[in-house]
Amino acid sequence: MKILYVITGLGVGGAETQLSAVAQRLAEYHEICICYFTGEHGVPVDVSRIHVVGLDIKKTIFGVFNGYLALRKLIADFRPDVVHGHMIHANILSRLARLTIKFPRLICTAHNTYEGGMLRMLAYRLTDRLADVTTNVSLEAVQAFEKLRACPKGKMQVVFNGIDTTIFKRDDFKREHVRRIAGAQETDRVILSVGRLAEAKDFPTLIACFAALSGNDGTLRLWIVGEGCERVALTALVEELGVTEKITFWGARSDVDAFYNAADIYVLSSAWEGFGLVVAEAMATERVVVATDCGGVREVIGDQGFVVPPRDVLSLTKGIARALSLSDEEKRVLGLRARARVIENFSLDNVVANWLHLYESR
Repeated sequence: MKILYVITGLGVGGAETQLSAVAQRLAEYHEICICYFTGEHGVPVDVSRIHVVGLDIKKTIFGVFNGYLALRKLIADFRPDVVHGHMIHANILSRLARLTIKFPRLICTAHNTYEGGMLRMLAYRLTDRLADVTTNVSLEAVQAFEKLRACPKGKMQVVFNGIDTTIFKRDDFKREHVRRIAGAQETDRVILSVGRLAEAKDFPTLIACFAALSGNDGTLRLWIVGEGCERVALTALVEELGVTEKITFWGARSDVDAFYNAADIYVLSSAWEGFGLVVAEAMATERVVVATDCGGVREVIGDQGFVVPPRDVLSLTKGIARALSLSDEEKRVLGLRARARVIENFSLDNVVANWLHLYESR
């Protein structure tokens, strides 16, 4: 089978990471091509087994039109059995491509409860008939799209993201290695958060919570892994709150699994999400998780972690304090249960099998 993945960009993010993981697993048995529209190629992809094509689409009317023609030519040359779009721009352009070139099957996947305003939702609605299957990464995300009338009720399907639990697992050696490099003391308690430094992740709320918790506690540390447009503003906020010495911005990392291991608890402070991939990764690594109730996060955590309302400094502070107060044994047991939940419900093997079923269905 020949599968063409189309995505807006291949920078470091949840959707991009998930596409890469699925594509590399399927490349063992199928011919795979990944096409991205803009930006730099940031996520790891084995280019010896997967074709990767960057179209470098400019954000102008002529740029988009030229990008459309380039995508159409790629489809004509590669002749895929399945085209699988990911995220708003790729989904809409892949659908429009079907107006001028034939290909057997089109799957379109959204990755969030929110992919833009009413014009984008209208674009989804007007082009819905051009896709064979449209999916989202959580039940809450599907319901959000239905509420905004981006798709007919009952048509959009849920396909959860998948976690490679052979990579994301407990590793005490990695824990010691990262903590040693970071200069963390044995008594230091590290709170970790991973994500783009962008509005959706609401890092200001997390930083405010940390400042309140760490005021009289010299053992607390906050590590933030990720990069983005809010880096300067967040750094200024850290300085303003007087916690510069306790918070480390690590930037984008390729060894995120090691950072999960090095942390004592994991916190997601997002205002909105689709699935919460980082939450499942942290759970697979047996970390205690505190997360905001947005997108599919509650569906991921179940009762194996702490869920609090989004954009609520007091509630998040209490949730973090509760997680930190657990005994070592309580953390160990909760971590084991969290990993078991991920293996049972969100393993990459199961998700790949779900995609293959959709690809092969007619």
